[in-house]
Amino acid sequence: MGLEEEILEQPRAMKDLVARGRGIAESVAAKLARRPRFVYIIARGSSDNAGLFAKYLFGIENRLPVAMALPSLFTRYHTPPVLKDALVVGISQSGRSPDLVQSMEEARRQGAPTLAVTNVADSPLAATAEHVFDLGVGPEVAVAATKTYTAELVALLQISAALGTGDWEVIDAIPRLAEEALAEPGRHAANRLAFEMKDMGQCVVLGRGYNYATAYEWSLKLKELAYVVAEPYSSADFRHGPIAIVDEGFPVLVTAPSGAVSDDVVELARRLGRERKARIVMVSNRNDVGDLDPLVIPGAPEKLSPLLGILPAQWFTLALTRAKGLDPEHPRGLRKITSTR
Repeated sequence: MGLEEEILEQPRAMKDLVARGRGIAESVAAKLARRPRFVYIIARGSSDNAGLFAKYLFGIENRLPVAMALPSLFTRYHTPPVLKDALVVGISQSGRSPDLVQSMEEARRQGAPTLAVTNVADSPLAATAEHVFDLGVGPEVAVAATKTYTAELVALLQISAALGTGDWEVIDAIPRLAEEALAEPGRHAANRLAFEMKDMGQCVVLGRGYNYATAYEWSLKLKELAYVVAEPYSSADFRHGPIAIVDEGFPVLVTAPSGAVSDDVVELARRLGRERKARIVMVSNRNDVGDLDPLVIPGAPEKLSPLLGILPAQWFTLALTRAKGLDPEHPRGLRKITSTR
């Protein structure tokens, strides 16, 4: 199985996880002695982008502050933060990176409740944590993470629901919506746009709110697979200086599904297209963005949009990689498991 098959496998993997994960999440929530005052997330790579999604998810849905770990505080500076009253969540596809394991060990030493979200239930990270959320989506062979990333988002949505929102009907709709997001017409549109943009060597990727994480994950895939210098920005931060780099023909990839920040992101995209003649491609479920080369996703609550929006972005990146004549199965300098200390 390669990258294409793993991208297309995601709706099936999500269906299985939606069915299994509620019980796992509710069990973890029930075992917490008290409601955490904040969530502390330990992650790297794509899992770090899942953590960025969690900052918005837990902040909006559960009113919980979220902090992202700096593993070097644990492994190099030996000055770990005080984790009293935190729920410490380690997110890792493989669960094998030593810096994440060492950080989790320190959290256990301090007595904080710990949860490993991983696709390898017998990994060192899982062995260290008090609780384990086994993603169980099967081996991911491709170097670039796809199905494990979206599985992490599903798991985080389930944990959020178990911690208080109880929004299970929304989560139950995920597999059907994912199938729509990866339907053949959308893949054809992504293939066409990727071929038109095969000479792209640099771009910016814009998102905001929940989809700030999507901008980061899409840009990471573009770097890993298509060797594009892709810089992610919040649409708000982009106005504070970086907007100056955009000139005629400059590629601007945008995630702007309907929601609280959508109008702001779409307005900026239109401004860049109109005033700077930028080349805009937009992931959206809005019916008023046909002039912005949309990769269309189905309508859904905003908190599901990062899960749905990354699917056509993954396919676009795969198509772009192939259009450039590159091998998506063997990106240079990368291995499936990266160990950092």
